[in-house]
Amino acid sequence: MKNTLRDIEELPDLGITLSDGTRLSARVWRPTDASSDPVPVILEYLPYRKRDGTCARDALTHPYFAERGYACLRVDMRGNGDSHGLMEDEYTQQELDDAVEVIDWAASQPWCSGTVGMMGISWGGFNGLQVAAMTPDPLKAVITLCSTVDRFADDIHYKGGCLLNENLGWGATMWSYSSRAPDPALRPDWREIWMDRLENEPFLPATWLRHQTRDAYWKHGSVIESYDTIKAKVLAVGGWGDAYKNAVPQLVDALPGAKGIIGPWVHKYPHFAVPEPRIGFLQEALRWWDRWLKCVETGVEEDPDLRTYLMDGVRPATWYSDRPGHWIGQKAGDLHRGGDHSVYHMGAGTLSLEAADTHVTVASPADTGADAGEYCAIWLGPELPGDQRRDDALSACWTSAPLANDTEISGAPQVHLTGITDQPQGQIAVRLNHVHPDGASTRITFGVLNLSHRHSASDPTPMTPGTPEEISIVLDHAGYTVPKGHRIRVAISTAYWPLIWPAPSPVQLTVTKGRLALPHPGPVTGAVRFEPPAAAAAWETEELRPENHIRRQEVDQVTGLTSLVIEDDFGKVRDADHGLINGSVARERWDIHPDDPLSARGTCHWTDELERDDISLRTETHCAMWADATHFHLSASIEAFENDVQVHHRTITDTIPRNEM
Repeated sequence: MKNTLRDIEELPDLGITLSDGTRLSARVWRPTDASSDPVPVILEYLPYRKRDGTCARDALTHPYFAERGYACLRVDMRGNGDSHGLMEDEYTQQELDDAVEVIDWAASQPWCSGTVGMMGISWGGFNGLQVAAMTPDPLKAVITLCSTVDRFADDIHYKGGCLLNENLGWGATMWSYSSRAPDPALRPDWREIWMDRLENEPFLPATWLRHQTRDAYWKHGSVIESYDTIKAKVLAVGGWGDAYKNAVPQLVDALPGAKGIIGPWVHKYPHFAVPEPRIGFLQEALRWWDRWLKCVETGVEEDPDLRTYLMDGVRPATWYSDRPGHWIGQKAGDLHRGGDHSVYHMGAGTLSLEAADTHVTVASPADTGADAGEYCAIWLGPELPGDQRRDDALSACWTSAPLANDTEISGAPQVHLTGITDQPQGQIAVRLNHVHPDGASTRITFGVLNLSHRHSASDPTPMTPGTPEEISIVLDHAGYTVPKGHRIRVAISTAYWPLIWPAPSPVQLTVTKGRLALPHPGPVTGAVRFEPPAAAAAWETEELRPENHIRRQEVDQVTGLTSLVIEDDFGKVRDADHGLINGSVARERWDIHPDDPLSARGTCHWTDELERDDISLRTETHCAMWADATHFHLSASIEAFENDVQVHHRTITDTIPRNEM
């Protein structure tokens, strides 16, 4: 079916009043004749501020669907942007209940045909699945991008039971984002709303750090607990350069009728993502919406269950503008384990298809992992993993002979080993690397494991020093081709800073046996092609300060302290339509001494600016984290200024016991 373009209108601040009286603010794009010719609704429901935060991507996306017969609602969650109320945490039951109310409200409007879809990336991808698990009747389809099915295993808080430093980093982001004021032009009570947020905004890293195992807190919102309740048809999308790629094959395997796409991208929508090639994501989404919201036969059921991009093996770089490779299609059914496997045995520094013995000891310096890159590449700076040779030198490595043929990897590699530690508490990082003929080392994928979580993420048990233990670690999914004549390498370290917080004391690990299960593509199901990327007109702004992104590694030659310094200036712009000015600068610093894991310290500082006419608002948020052998320590502060006069200041300190962490 070819969609005839319809004239559309935009409503910048449509109010949706919830049952408790809270008013949510929606930005709406819809056909001008929707009242006489009702259309389905596409909901994107986020805390990231529709008036200034997500404008760039909203402009490219929502008008496109509206012109093709949909009403797009971009709703600010309670406590954020131009909506009233307060936000207490991510993915609370209140958040999800609000979304269900919004869906039911939208479906009942005279301009809606009665069916609703949810679409979102990251937070919006998470809550789209979570709301689908609540089965609101009007919700017929979901497009989830860069999301997860397990909040403990695959979010920004913990990975393999290890504490991700993104727990502090993203918590600092939300500490800043959600404490900002509404647009004064839209809310006459904007100052009252702002003061309420400043006084009540939670410092979420402390909340998240109080749950160091996979308890009920993390099971809430983890749809892996309730796949059978999801009735909406799900299209899942991810990128190999993103932290969230594992959910795509998991969803395709678990949900009847679900489809998946994984490209080379970082944490962005695929019609404007990098690295290229981009795809016609909006056209793909439209096929999904037309089929499941309008009951139009678009052929989506005949698409391969999983369409993945196998990236050609390339030299390491902290940023790529494009990644050569090719698309393949595969059927569901064990996709998350790969279609076929090669088993490599870990010998005396070698990977071999023949059985081999090993006896290797590793005790990595605490700053091992300096070339890991960002956990979640999102800001488009130099965030990807660089040359792994330095980290390889600080790790135990097993390297294959030159490969006899091109080797395609598709799925989640697994490493199984027998290990002995000298401490009850420790961690390992396992990297699968592509080694070039000149020795350059490209990270293909990785996994980390808190050794106390080797048997259970819910009930951790310390290692018994000196006792051999069976340890298995599943690496992140990958789609990658290692060229003939190049080699593969398994590198294991006992530290991975600054990606994860270190164990409380240095650990020595002895590996006495090991093997790598390397997944290859299953049978390919036909050719995969996408239309070229399309988009609506770009957001029009006046640039007042350009963007600038810095990643700098420092070594104090006197103390030996090593540091990663991050400075992300996101620039400052004026909206060409309504005139609101906004700008942000984020700064992070991660310090550690190679010989002392208890020297680890993370600090974050955000500056956010909002200006309109004679009103100039600014927040300065700071936070820090450090630890001793038994406790984590946190501090945070927020200062708010109106026309350069301080109008609010609040400081928080907290101490939280370590739980086998």
